[in-house]
Amino acid sequence: MSKTHKDTSPNRFRLVITDDSTHEYLFKVKFTRTSGLVAIICAVVMFTAIIFSIIAFTPVRTFIPGYPDARSKRAAIQNAIRIDSLENVIYRWELYSENLRRVVEGEEPLKIDSIINAATDPETSLISPEEIAKKDSLLRQNVMKEEQFDISERDKRDLPIEGMLFFPPLKGVVSQGYDPAIHPYIDITAAKGSVVKATLDGTVIHAGWSEDAGHTIQLQHEGNIISIYKHNEKLLKKVGDKVTAGSPIALVGNTGEMTTGDHLHFELWHNGEAVDPTRYINF
Repeated sequence: MSKTHKDTSPNRFRLVITDDSTHEYLFKVKFTRTSGLVAIICAVVMFTAIIFSIIAFTPVRTFIPGYPDARSKRAAIQNAIRIDSLENVIYRWELYSENLRRVVEGEEPLKIDSIINAATDPETSLISPEEIAKKDSLLRQNVMKEEQFDISERDKRDLPIEGMLFFPPLKGVVSQGYDPAIHPYIDITAAKGSVVKATLDGTVIHAGWSEDAGHTIQLQHEGNIISIYKHNEKLLKKVGDKVTAGSPIALVGNTGEMTTGDHLHFELWHNGEAVDPTRYINF
C-alpha cells in the first residue's frame, strides 16, 4: 500500500495576547490565510479612505503646498478687480499727460471720440482727413434726406450681435471658459454677494429655482438674444420686469447642486444657439 502525503503546512493561525505575569489570555483570535489577507486589505482600504476624507473635507487640505484656499481665491479676485481699475486709471493719466503736453506745445488736444473710434477700427488711421470729411458730409446728406421724406427704417433694422454693446454682468475671474461641445457657457468667480447686472436691455422671462442651477434668471433681448444667469444667492427681479443694461438683477452665490463655489454661470444665446460671451464682453 502506498502512503498518502498530506499537506503539513499550517493553514490556521492564532493571534494571542497574554499577561506575562499571570499568563492569562487578554485577547485571542483565530484566522486562516484567506481571512487574514482579507482583513489586511480591508484595513488598508479603510485607512486610505479615512486619510482621503480628512484631506478632502477638512481644513487640513489647506496645509498642502500649492492648494488654493478660500482666502487665496478671494485675494486673486480682488487683485484682478484692482488691476482692471488700475488699468483704467493709468489710461486716464496717459491721456491727461498727452493732452497737457499738446496744450503746452500749442497743439490741438486729443478728442475722446477719435480715440475710441481708432481703437475699435484701426483701419481709420490709414484714411486721410480729407476722405473722412467727404464721407462725413455724404453721410449727413443721406440722413437729412431720410428725415425729410420719412424713409428711415432704423426702427426696423436688426443690429447684428457683433455691433451690440454688451455690459459685463460681473467683474471677476473667468474660472472656466467656453467650449461648444462640453461647456457651452462660462463660469465667472467672484465674492459672494457681488452684484450681477443685466448685459443688455431686456425683459425677464424666467426667474426661479431649480435643484441643479439654484436661483436662475433669464432675460430676453432684442435681436433674438437670450442671457442666462445661474447659481445666484438671491434674485432681484421677477418675471415680466423690464431691465436696462447694467442694472442689478441678482447677487452672486453658490446655490444648486451643480456648483462647487461662489460664482456666476453665464450663458449667451443668439438665434437659438449658444455663443461664446468672451467674444463680445470684456470680463
